[in-house]
Amino acid sequence: MARILAPTIKRSLADEIADRLRNAILCGQLAPEEPLREAALSELMGVSRGPVREALSRIEREGLAVVTPTGRTYVARLSRHDLDEVFSLRKALEQLAIERACMYADPKDLAELQSVVDDMAATIARGISEKEAAELDLRFHDIVYQASRHQRLLNYWTTLRPQVYVMMLSRNVASADFRDAAVRGHQDILDTIKSGDKQRARDLIGEHMRVAYDLVSQSYGQPCANPDQD
Repeated sequence: MARILAPTIKRSLADEIADRLRNAILCGQLAPEEPLREAALSELMGVSRGPVREALSRIEREGLAVVTPTGRTYVARLSRHDLDEVFSLRKALEQLAIERACMYADPKDLAELQSVVDDMAATIARGISEKEAAELDLRFHDIVYQASRHQRLLNYWTTLRPQVYVMMLSRNVASADFRDAAVRGHQDILDTIKSGDKQRARDLIGEHMRVAYDLVSQSYGQPCANPDQD
């Protein structure tokens, strides 16, 4: 019985296709409003249309693709309204996550968080790209969600995360303001998790979200730079 119920790590073809589409959108290979045609993608990838259809449905649920009333699918262009919705939801999720992390984070979680903060300091010292800045920032928050020991909360974050990443790319997250605040802000959050002060942690993450929103919104709507550019 134990062998039957043991977890499997095998990933489906739809998982792989969704990853490829997601990565293409996140790195700018698929531009906003670019059509995502099931038949063309199926032929390009050398797979049947079923897994492609399922993969398109997944990235639509993540907010990275849009389906028109006529059934056409294309890459989403995230608007200022989308930005407001994503960050207001993210703030609520982050505050719950950090409150629980104050209670449940273990030494391994704390060590991983410190490692990310140290990586931020080292990377910023040598010069940081938009992509590196976004990835380090989100890696820190990934660990906070894991430390919350709340699987459904982590699932919601996993769904929202791709939209947050798209919004952060080329949106001032490697600016002088980011460099000045990133290490200090994340170290303060980590120190507060260590202290177990849930209210201060909620206040800090709320301010962190406000600063992040301000940095992202300053240039929102302007053309994206190449996210792979260093």
